[in-house]
Amino acid sequence: MVNAEATLNLTQRLREQAKALGFVAFGVASAGEDPVRAERLEQWLGEGHHGTMEWMETRLHHRRSPQGLWPEARSVIALGMSYAPAHDPLALEGSSEHARISVYAQGKDYHDVVKKRLKALARWLVAEEPGAEVKVFVDTAPVMEKPLGEAAGIGWQGKHTNLVSREHGSWLFLGAIYTTLELDFGEPHRDQCGSCRACLDSCPTDAFPNAYQIDARRCISYLTIEHKGPVAEEFREALGNRIYGCDDCLAVCPWNKFAEQSHTMREFLPRAELVAPRLAELLALDDAGFRAFFSGSPIKRIGRDRFVRNCLYAAGNSGNGELLAQCRTLTEDPDPVVADAACWAVERLTAVL
Repeated sequence: MVNAEATLNLTQRLREQAKALGFVAFGVASAGEDPVRAERLEQWLGEGHHGTMEWMETRLHHRRSPQGLWPEARSVIALGMSYAPAHDPLALEGSSEHARISVYAQGKDYHDVVKKRLKALARWLVAEEPGAEVKVFVDTAPVMEKPLGEAAGIGWQGKHTNLVSREHGSWLFLGAIYTTLELDFGEPHRDQCGSCRACLDSCPTDAFPNAYQIDARRCISYLTIEHKGPVAEEFREALGNRIYGCDDCLAVCPWNKFAEQSHTMREFLPRAELVAPRLAELLALDDAGFRAFFSGSPIKRIGRDRFVRNCLYAAGNSGNGELLAQCRTLTEDPDPVVADAACWAVERLTAVL
C-alpha cells in the first residue's frame, strides 16, 4: 500500500531538487491514458494537420499515453526551463538587411541542455528510491509534453496550442521523466486564455483553423524547419524575413508580461551573431561554413541547403537590391530546391528595382 505522506514528501523534495537544477516549472501527472487527449491527437492526425511529420502517425500507439510507450510507468514528472528573451522577438520585422531566428534557437541546443539536467534529476530520484526505474525525454520521442504539462498543472495549452504558464508565459522548454514510482499527482491547470485571440490573429499564414488547433502545413515553424522541399508559393511572401521558426504567436501572448528574463538559463542566452544576423553573410555559407557557424545550435540539424533556401525566401521579400548578385549566383546551386528559391528571389528583387 502506498504511503500518502511519504509520497507527498518525496514529491516535494523532488520539486526542490528540480528547482536547484534550473527547472522553473514542475508538476506530476498520471502515466495512464487520458481518452480525451488521445481522441484529440487522433483527430488532428486524421485531418492531416501534421503535414509530412510521418513519425507522429506511425508511433500513434506510443503517443496515446505514457504507458503506451512504457507500460510500467506510473507517474510523469513534467518540467519546464525558461528561455524568456530580454529583447523583443518582433523587433526585426520588416528589416531589409537582417533575418529573424526564433528565440529558442539563438542559444545552445536545448535538447542537450535540458536532457543533461533531466538526467541529473533522474539520478537523484533513483538514489533516493533505489527500486525506482526512470526514462527521460526531451522532444525527440513520442511524448505529448504539452498536454502532459497541462495535466501536471505547470500550465495550459493556449489557443496557439503551446503551453502557457502564469509565471513564465510562453517561453518554456519542456521535458519529462517517466517513472515506475507512484508520486503525488497535481491538478490539471485551468485554461486562462479567456476571450483573448491575439495569438490567432498574429499568425502570418493563418495556421490556426480554430482556437486550440494548428495546421502544421501552414505554420512557419514547420515550413522553415521540418518541410524539406520547396515552400509553396502561397506562403513565401508571408515568411517575411523569418529563416528559422516563428515567434509571432508566442510573442504577442499577454501572459508573457509575467515572464522574467532573470530566470533564463545562461546556456539559453542568445549568441550575439544570431540576434540580428545579416542576410548577406548567411547567403554566403557553404556546407562547411554552415556547420562551423551553427556548431552547438539546434539550427544545425536542418542542414545548409534547407537553411539557405529559407534565407533566399527572406532575400526575395527584403526589397534589398544589394542581395541580388548573391541570389543570382545561387540560381546555379547544386541543390535544386536552393536553385528554385534563388530564382524566385531574383524575380522578386528584379521586379522592385
